[in-house]
Order: sequence, then C-alpha cells, then structure tokens
Amino acid sequence: MHIRIVIGCLVTLLVLNGCQGDPDKVKSEVPENAVNPESVNNPATASSNGEVEDMLPAFQFKEESFDFGSVTEGESVSHDFKFTNTGKSDLLISSANGSCGCTVPEYPKEAIKPGKQGVVKVTFNSQDKVGMQHKTVTIIANTIPNSKVLTIMGEVKKK
Repeated sequence: MHIRIVIGCLVTLLVLNGCQGDPDKVKSEVPENAVNPESVNNPATASSNGEVEDMLPAFQFKEESFDFGSVTEGESVSHDFKFTNTGKSDLLISSANGSCGCTVPEYPKEAIKPGKQGVVKVTFNSQDKVGMQHKTVTIIANTIPNSKVLTIMGEVKKK
C-alpha cells in the first residue's frame, strides 16, 4: 500500500514538473523584432491641442463613392478616385484592400507631397455578381484617422 502512494506521489511530481515548461523556451517564442508596447508613442494625444495633427498629411478626396450605374454580368468597371494631400507632410498609403476579390484597388506607392494629387484606381469585376452591388476599398495611410473607405456601387444585370 505504501509503495502505491510513493509511486503515485512520484508520478504526480513528474507530471507537475513537466507542465512548468522551459522558461528559456517561452522567452524564445517571442520574436526578436517584436515591438515593446511601452515604447509605442502616439504623438496625437488629447493633450496635444491639435499641434501634432496640424503637421500630419491628410486626404481630401474629390469623391468617396462612385455609382457605375448598370452593367452586364462579366463586365469590369474602373473608376479613379482622385485626392489631394491637404496636410503639411508626405502622405504614404501603406495598403488598400477591396471588400472582396472582385474589387481591386491600385494606389500610389510613392509619397504624395503636401499640395500634390494622387489617384486610387478601383476596378470591379462583375463576373458572377448579379444584382445590386455595394463594394468598398479600405485605404490605410499615415493620416489621422489612419483609414479611409471608398465605395463603388451599381447594378449588375444577368447576361
């Protein structure tokens, strides 16, 4: 009877010791290039009184939505969304993503200087998309707020 208790205790100790894991291994799972959350500093705080925001780039789109009317299924429709950087520093678009694979944006990869214009071209492929359509493109840039949503819509009629 005592041997069973001793063996049971030893098994329990081995299992508990195995669950602790190797602390060095846990540390190595964190990527070396990970950003320390404490080092992130957002200059545009509520206490900045807008001073920092005044120095940032800003989008000014001529239009943020486009109605392509009606097209026949299978046709592609493109539209140029023109914008001006109305801010005081270079505007950089880091990404532009369509709400589905049928909506593809093209955007400038180079910096848009203050006062200069740029274009985000959005192409919608109506293949297998019958009926009213409402698609979006979300642009991520170094602006506040850091995203802008453009919309393309219309009706796709069956072939």
